[in-house]
Amino acid sequence: MTFGGGYAMLPILQREVVENKKWATEEELTDYFAIGQCTPGVIAVNTATFIGQKNCGIIGGIIATIGVVFPSLVIIIILAGLITNFANLAIVKNAFAGIRVCVCVLIFNAICKLWKSSVKDRLTLCIFLAVTVASCFLNISPAIFVLVTVGIGIVLELLGKGVNKT
Repeated sequence: MTFGGGYAMLPILQREVVENKKWATEEELTDYFAIGQCTPGVIAVNTATFIGQKNCGIIGGIIATIGVVFPSLVIIIILAGLITNFANLAIVKNAFAGIRVCVCVLIFNAICKLWKSSVKDRLTLCIFLAVTVASCFLNISPAIFVLVTVGIGIVLELLGKGVNKT
């Protein structure tokens, strides 16, 4: 599942980590996704590192990171050697067009699962809508949105009106 990058891997991580292996809860995984998005690197790799470290310490984090990166690395090396020779073939172009559509569906699936575990009340819905509208119309770094929403969350918690308290 290297096509589509880290976001395309989120549904797979969710299924394996929460449902099959039970290494983390849905809420923990959502927190890992949020933190993984805010830190440098690919979200799926960052998330795997968090889960590995949580379950087996530093060595677990290192092994989990290698486990997520290595298969993609091998596939990318193989594809990089082949793609230059075949990129202009119609069948290859059509294959990649199909892959792009599939990746969109995988990312949409990840969004739906994140929605269910993140937007729980009117407050989180308002934050979601405000960030969505602002990101569509303003040319602002996503890091600014994260910092602003962190600040809003802290202020609301200090005021006693945090998430699930309204």
